[in-house]
Amino acid sequence: MNQTSKQFRILAVSLSSRGFGYAVMEGKAALILYGKMIISKDKNVRSLAHIEKLIVRNQPDVLVLHDVNAKGTRRDPRIKNLDRKVVALAKKRKIKIVKISGIELRGTLLGNENGTKHEMAEFLAKQFPDELASRLPPKRKLWKSEDTRMDIFDAVGLAVCYSHRNSLKDIPAAR
Repeated sequence: MNQTSKQFRILAVSLSSRGFGYAVMEGKAALILYGKMIISKDKNVRSLAHIEKLIVRNQPDVLVLHDVNAKGTRRDPRIKNLDRKVVALAKKRKIKIVKISGIELRGTLLGNENGTKHEMAEFLAKQFPDELASRLPPKRKLWKSEDTRMDIFDAVGLAVCYSHRNSLKDIPAAR
């Protein structure tokens, strides 16, 4: 009899104004899937449909999201509404939901709660060079919009933060 043991699977989703980034990690922080979806029309409806497809295909044990209601977090009401719908979807599918604040994310990955998103992206590109190094966007200029590839790094960061917090893999903080 062939028994295959299912590895613990994390789906991290980072909601943004343009769509969302996602990452799937398995076992001891093996990055098995990542990407971004840019949604232009009916953003909440279409984002929710795509997230549901990710859940169905990947069968995660936990869904990790940004804590859009954390102190100091500024998120558009549309994103907060989408977040509530994603949580409801996960509950319907009996998936554990974990929310991580930006402060906790930066503190865990960088050892510095005041670190920047670009510093986190650089850290993650070093942790997963084969997967992410070529996708690292240049540092953002003050007058430019955030690169859409940052959604990927946000999602991977959430997954790594969760796995680190739950001792699936010890990832030393960049100091």
